[in-house]
Amino acid sequence: MTPLERNLKLTIAYDGTGYHGWQIQPNLPTVQAKINQAATVITGEAVSVIGAGRTDTGVHATGQVANFVTDSQMPITTVQKALNANLPPDIAILDVEEVSADFHARFSAIRRRYKYTILNRFPCPFRRHTAFFVPKPICLQKSQAICNALLGQRNFVSFQKTGSNRPRPVCHIFDASLQKENDVIIFRIEADAFLRGMVRTIVGTILAVHHLPDPAGEIQRIIAAQDRSTAGTSVPAKGLTLTAVEYPSQP
Repeated sequence: MTPLERNLKLTIAYDGTGYHGWQIQPNLPTVQAKINQAATVITGEAVSVIGAGRTDTGVHATGQVANFVTDSQMPITTVQKALNANLPPDIAILDVEEVSADFHARFSAIRRRYKYTILNRFPCPFRRHTAFFVPKPICLQKSQAICNALLGQRNFVSFQKTGSNRPRPVCHIFDASLQKENDVIIFRIEADAFLRGMVRTIVGTILAVHHLPDPAGEIQRIIAAQDRSTAGTSVPAKGLTLTAVEYPSQP
C-alpha cells in the first residue's frame, strides 16, 4: 500500500436468493460483483473487494466481512452511505471501518459462524426463501447429541461437497447447537473454517440419523469413514446464513 491508500473493512448483510453466490462468475449476478460496481462508482477506481467467505448460490448473510484498498479519502460514514445508495435493496453495508494494511477479510479470520433455519410444522410463505420446511418431528435431544459429537478438530471430508479437493480438509468446530422456538429450529455452528457444502451436509445428516438408537455414534462413524457417500443429503441453500466472522483483535 502507498501512504495515501486506505484499507476499508465492510460488514455486509444480503439476501442471497437472487444471486449465484458471493464470488464473481461470468455473466451471472453475484454479491461480490454488485459491491465491486458500487465501490468503483463512489471511488472512481477499479475496486475488487475480498470476502471472508464464498457463500454459495442462495445462501444469505447477516455478518459477511470484506475489505478493499482505495486512494479515496472520503469519510467513513460517507463511504457507507454512498455504497448503500449504489447497491440494490437486497444488499446492505452495515458498517465500514478503516483497518491496518495487513488486514485480509479471508486470511485474517479465525472463526466463522453460520446458522441454518428449519420450519418444523407448517410451511410459511414469508419464509420460503430463508428456511427449509421439514414436516416430520425432529428430536432435539438426539440432535444435540450429534452436535456434541461434532466438536473438536477433525477431518470433515465426509461432509465436503463432491468435486471439492481441499488439500487439508481439517476443521476445528468450537460450537454446534440446536434451539427451537415455536415451529422454528435454528442450527448454529462455529468453526475456524468450513469445507464447501459442509454446513448443509451436516444438517442433512442430522435429519437423516437423529431418529437412530445411537445417532452420536453414527456421526462418529461417518466422520471416521472420510467418505461423502456415508453422510446425508445436503439440505437446500436457502436456510443457510453466514452470521459472523471473527478476527484475532480489533484490526
